[in-house]
Amino acid sequence: MTIAKDMFVNENIRAREIRVIDSEGEQLGVLSKDEALAKAEDANLDLVLVSPNAKPPVARIMDYGKYRYEQQRKEREQRQNSKQISLKEVRLSPTIEKNDFDTKLRQARKFLEKGDKVKASIRFRGRAITHKEIGREVLERFAEELKDIAEVEQKPKMEGRSMFLQMAPTADK
Repeated sequence: MTIAKDMFVNENIRAREIRVIDSEGEQLGVLSKDEALAKAEDANLDLVLVSPNAKPPVARIMDYGKYRYEQQRKEREQRQNSKQISLKEVRLSPTIEKNDFDTKLRQARKFLEKGDKVKASIRFRGRAITHKEIGREVLERFAEELKDIAEVEQKPKMEGRSMFLQMAPTADK
């Protein structure tokens, strides 16, 4: 058998003395590596080091192939059950008109209802950077309109010539 991830199996175990647990979970006591390997071979199973940092290290007699298969299956199920949350961006401008604002708002609402986070950004061009408060008001109005389905994760913040606001869907949905 080979070494997988961080487990040592059969001949790859370096310790001279090992505390051995058999396949039913019974402790066999502290045995030499050769004795433990012989017991595992008698049972037609593998000797797997489960706790290498213990004094003495702990090894278990088990079917290593079956154990690896079970671990991979659990990981696969966890990946399937976990939901990928992506960050969607909605770009606004400090001088945005009512209809454009409503369109961006609908777009952001759709993203939030799907479970995605929304990042609203305003890019200041030219002299508009001198009126950051206008951009902040637009972002705060945006957050106010969406407060029924989203919560502000990051308040409006300047970064270079842009101002950002990040929102996440509320957890009660």
